Amino acid sequence: MHIFSNRAALLAFASAGALLLHAGTAAAQQTTPPQDPEATEVDEVIVTGTRVAGRTRLDTIAPVDVISSEILERQGSTELAQGLANLAPSISFSRPSITDGTDTVRPATLRGLAPDQTLVLINGTRRHTSALVNVNGSIGRGSAAVDLNAIPSIAIDRVEVLREGASAQYGSDAIAGVINLRLREARSGGGAAFTYGQYFTEFATARLPARSEEDGQTFTAAGWQGLPLGAEGFLTVSAEYRDRNPTSRGDLDPRLAPRPARITSRYGDPETTDATLYLNAGIPLQNAFELYGFAGYQKREAESAATPRTWNNPNNDLNVYPDGFLPLIAPTVDDFTVGAGLKGQIAGFDMDLNLVFGSNEVAYRVEDSINGSLVPNSPTSFDAGGLAYDQFVLGLDLVRRYDVGLFEPLNVAFGAEARREHFEIFAGELASYQFLPGRPGTGAGSQGFIGFRPSNEVDENRHSFGVYLDIDAQVTERLNLNGAVRFEDFSDFGNTTTGKIAGRYDFNDAFAIRAAASTGFRAPALQQSYFTATAINFIIIGGVSTPVEVTTFPATDPVAQSLGARPLQAEESTNFSAGIVFRQGPFELTVDAYKIEITDRIVLSENLLGSPTGNATSQAIYNLLNPPGSSGSVGGGRFFINGVDTTTEGVDIVGRYRRDYSDTGRIDFTLAANLNTTDVTRVPAIPTGVPIPNPPILFDRINVLTFEEGTPKEKFVFTADLSDGPLGVTFKTQYFSDVLHPFSNTNTAFDVHTGDKVLLDFEGRYDFNDRVQLAIGVNNATDEYPDFTPAAVNSNGALAFSNYSPFGFNGRFVYGRLSLNW
Repeated sequence: MHIFSNRAALLAFASAGALLLHAGTAAAQQTTPPQDPEATEVDEVIVTGTRVAGRTRLDTIAPVDVISSEILERQGSTELAQGLANLAPSISFSRPSITDGTDTVRPATLRGLAPDQTLVLINGTRRHTSALVNVNGSIGRGSAAVDLNAIPSIAIDRVEVLREGASAQYGSDAIAGVINLRLREARSGGGAAFTYGQYFTEFATARLPARSEEDGQTFTAAGWQGLPLGAEGFLTVSAEYRDRNPTSRGDLDPRLAPRPARITSRYGDPETTDATLYLNAGIPLQNAFELYGFAGYQKREAESAATPRTWNNPNNDLNVYPDGFLPLIAPTVDDFTVGAGLKGQIAGFDMDLNLVFGSNEVAYRVEDSINGSLVPNSPTSFDAGGLAYDQFVLGLDLVRRYDVGLFEPLNVAFGAEARREHFEIFAGELASYQFLPGRPGTGAGSQGFIGFRPSNEVDENRHSFGVYLDIDAQVTERLNLNGAVRFEDFSDFGNTTTGKIAGRYDFNDAFAIRAAASTGFRAPALQQSYFTATAINFIIIGGVSTPVEVTTFPATDPVAQSLGARPLQAEESTNFSAGIVFRQGPFELTVDAYKIEITDRIVLSENLLGSPTGNATSQAIYNLLNPPGSSGSVGGGRFFINGVDTTTEGVDIVGRYRRDYSDTGRIDFTLAANLNTTDVTRVPAIPTGVPIPNPPILFDRINVLTFEEGTPKEKFVFTADLSDGPLGVTFKTQYFSDVLHPFSNTNTAFDVHTGDKVLLDFEGRYDFNDRVQLAIGVNNATDEYPDFTPAAVNSNGALAFSNYSPFGFNGRFVYGRLSLNW
């Protein structure tokens, strides 16, 4: 059921914000004597989006959100990506299920663009991406993104989110913006937090009018400790352990006839166990130099469910699974990073020289499964191989100020970056991909996730080198201008040059306007260039969710070339933005409009389906996919390709009021919104000369609409934080506009909508003393769900709700947290 229309939601949020702001102001006026209105002004110094030392968040040309560790802690979820999405309207974090490894390594998006179009930094240095390629039906299909949840929230001092294209300043991937994770810096003190929560929910699905669940029990223990390093240095150690039970929100499976229908799926969050350790250190040296470094490691063990196989599935062995089976995909993710750098002054320049290494490995096991072609001698547990990615980045930044007669000295920054990347696919055991003909209707390999074959193995690397120049001029007291240019050369596709110009004019101390224009780029990821595998995809064919073996080919593979692939090139973008900044004492308001035009986006093509008995097009595809001597079981092929152009337009609005109304009391209200639309203006065409009669569309309706309507066009977050003495309360409400999840390229009857939804979160806190705090809260207090998937679309019972839902589909989550400080 739709709670609000878009207009009603806007009015509700605006009214609530106005009333609470008025109430807060009145309370401050009635309970305290007049005080300096600047006393509680919020104006943090930032380092993202500018290379001018000491610039504050509200003084920058570009819009930057600053999210502190204190605010991150006040969330029911201890996942960093979920916490950021709860607080920043421009960030979305869906919770897909039955999408293989993407269930475990979930991508976040900024401004509705692809997950890999946002650059992630740690302490200002480039963060490595995950080895995982998102190749199934989720938001971010075709991307290889940074796993934000590999960094524990407890290790973070603050997060700076630059909402503007910044390729000219930072290089590849910064089309949508930059997320900079700043680690804690402390030589003394420490803290710990113990959080436990679970879902208590009641909901309806298409075939079940009423159902309740109590699951998803999650325990997190996290802590940090500051240690002295020498006379003035610091070493901050942070650790986190999280154990999460799975959730299940599937519907009745109608495929069991003549047996009665029952729930056979496990559709929801996977079972995961994370253990993470992070170190951050700095030590002053002689002559005002500083040596710094950080390191982090996370081991994640997960177990998610694939699509259930019924008792009468041709791959089943009734002697092993008389009631059918639910294959479990159990990846182990090892994520490691280490970096070191030297800061100081050389010949009048502020220098920062750093070297960072990062690696990510995803190793798959498949449990409770079977290889149907090996029955009755099939194992039920398989080593399915995996993926690995690593990256070295060497960076040098130099900054110097020159007095050229302007209001302030000219700030000149320049530097260089060298990067080396490596991607590997390693094969699983023979039984995980083997196919023995003889049993009709069976497929190759382990059901649920086919293992990587020796023919899939790759071991590829590339290197790149870039240089940049960034100039910032405070021309007059009111006018600030900025320009940047960057050149990068990649060993696999060539070079590119990007630029940026920006300006800001302060009419007075309260009001300013700012604008920017820039070009950007994103290099094709090694994962996109070389990923290859065969998987079982469930595709709606003739109104029925049908398992099809689909092979993903590298764009340079001869089969992919015959299907229409061409070598990948970089994406290119043009970004325009304009906005205002208003601040008056404890109140601030920023409004920033933007337009992002991207050409030659890299996407994963449609599943090009073939059949030995179909029409001429289908037969031609089948013959290409199954050359003589092969198993003859591959029914579809796909590959990465350039050629999609998009235009994204939107507005970010952030209003905040914070004031101390007594010696112990504070009110903090934030109303933030992101209004965003994306239009696909061009799709790739199959090149001439492809040996397929009437070749199919490479990027069809499902993928076009996923770009245009797969993330909310409107998202609002209103947060009220109130504290007085030992008591504290946080109230948060989020509004998400409708999201469309298309399941068919030809039939609109298979479109699923999530609906316009409002979520309410509450948390209450009590400080027993300066060291001990207890918090109790509830996320999604009204137990809101996206609209359920109609029965006609959910033919196997598993996909009860759309995994495009921007807030998931788990329902009400109740939690408690004990925090200690010393």
